[in-house]
This record gives sequence, structure tokens and C-alpha cells, in this order.
Amino acid sequence: MTVAGGEKVAWFRSSEKVQRGFCSACGSSLFWDRSDRDWIAVAMGAFDGQTETSASLHIYVADKGDYYQIADGLPQYDTVPPRD
Repeated sequence: MTVAGGEKVAWFRSSEKVQRGFCSACGSSLFWDRSDRDWIAVAMGAFDGQTETSASLHIYVADKGDYYQIADGLPQYDTVPPRD
């Protein structure tokens, strides 16, 4: 997979621990980066075409809309779980 347009990525510090990456041209949300983690969450819906990835868990499920049903059997968490 190739990611293009890095010159359009902008960052916004939304809290003391979190910054969010977005496209400065269209405003699309792209990344979520928490300072106490060694990884960055990527908004997979921002990619065109096939990504050859799959979900491994669901986060913030306590805050999901009541119209969402998560029935895929993946683990569900109210917050972001620690990574092993």
C-alpha cells in the first residue's frame, strides 16, 4: 500500500495526551495518536480500495450509538486496552 499526500497532513492537539492527524485540504480524520502509546491509530476508511487488513477489536463501545450492533465476535472495550 502506498500513502501519498503527506504534505497535506496536519495535527491538532485535542487534549494533553492526544493529537489527531487530519487532511488540511478536506478535513478528513486520518490518525489518532496518544502520547503514552507506542502506536498510532489509523482511520482505515480514509483509504481508497482494498487495504488487506481486518479489525481485531472495538473500542469506546459504551459510547456507540444505539443504532449500532456489533455482532462480529471481536473483543469490545469501553476505552483503549493496553497493548501487550
